[in-house]
Amino acid sequence: MADAKFSKGSKVSFDDAWGFINKVGIAAHKYGSTSARLESFLVDLSKSFGYEGVFRSNPSEIVFGLRETLESPQRVEVIATSAPDLNLDKLARLGDLLKEYSTETMSLKEAWARIDAIEHVQPPWGKFATMLGYAFVGLGLAALLGAGWLDLLFATIFSMLVYGIVLLSTKLGSAALTWMPLTSAFVVGLLATSLKAFIPELNLVLIILSAVAVILPGYTISLGAGELVAQRVVSGTANLMNGLICLVKQIAGSWLGIVVAGSIFALETSGLAAPVEQIWSMVLFPLLLGGLCVVFQVSRRDFIWAVLVSATAYLGVLGGSSIMDSNLGNLIGTIVAVVVANVWARKTERPTSIVLIPAIVLLVSGSIGFRGLASMAQGDLILGVQQLFQMFVVAMTILAGIMIGYTIIKPEKGL
Repeated sequence: MADAKFSKGSKVSFDDAWGFINKVGIAAHKYGSTSARLESFLVDLSKSFGYEGVFRSNPSEIVFGLRETLESPQRVEVIATSAPDLNLDKLARLGDLLKEYSTETMSLKEAWARIDAIEHVQPPWGKFATMLGYAFVGLGLAALLGAGWLDLLFATIFSMLVYGIVLLSTKLGSAALTWMPLTSAFVVGLLATSLKAFIPELNLVLIILSAVAVILPGYTISLGAGELVAQRVVSGTANLMNGLICLVKQIAGSWLGIVVAGSIFALETSGLAAPVEQIWSMVLFPLLLGGLCVVFQVSRRDFIWAVLVSATAYLGVLGGSSIMDSNLGNLIGTIVAVVVANVWARKTERPTSIVLIPAIVLLVSGSIGFRGLASMAQGDLILGVQQLFQMFVVAMTILAGIMIGYTIIKPEKGL
């Protein structure tokens, strides 16, 4: 890094501060920091260096603006970024590093090198564990949605198959990743429909939904809706459209799979299998929570806390739903999750996102949107529109819960 002149009151040269802020912003964006938290953190980081910063982040780019004083010309750069990929372990490591740097226990050069090192850290959960995470999410969600025993079996198997498709798409490149929502849903739809020709009581929509649940864009849709409400038009529109496009690809893929298999096999109309007993749903529910945390690469250090926050949030959902309806349940569940996550962050000095994101993903409305598009594809336009509308109602309810939760316990500034 160059040794340029220092701004008054600054301990870091303008060029070094510029390079470090860019590096932090790109890394945090890549690991899944939301636009609002990222921009706020970069502004504070700029101030700590003695400079004035203005930043704008959206899923495809970050605008960096920095100047030495209010009267100085501003240096501006727009850096294109890849779509964020939630990795809560690396995001937590980055947050810990920056917390340590703020205490002046390391030099800027050391912090720079450690950010590079984070990129090469092996994930806390390897491929086999992550595959089990996918399987547990499919199994736990299917039980929660009222699946029968055979539905549970095939939802679990197909969830692991989806993980294989995700891995293959990653190796094949960006084009394969772009179409991965469609290809994974197509394969699951094709196989599930083929099986239904021999096992008529299978619930196709439930099996497909549970199998692709991990890559459902409910979190992205909810995030986009929240950003639009907060007048963050560019980022909000991008997240909302990316989420909806992903949903359309998934329903198109599953529909194509069903059509292709239906043209090969004669499908019989039959009643669906009876759902498993409620006690089994409760027994399998912890697997769903643990699976989500593994898929999002929550570190082993934070794993139990992330599971507990998600469980507490769901208890809030059950409590609110028993009082009035599911919307109140989602509101109370979100408030509980935010409050508990912020208390945990204050006590541990760890980023709130580590334990909050899995809980929010559990609550978000992607499954409702999938069902809505599925209903439309099957010709039931009225039901489909109602379910799609409900998806946005849930997104707004979760947004309101986050705002109320942040009012009760203010979040720590960080990633």
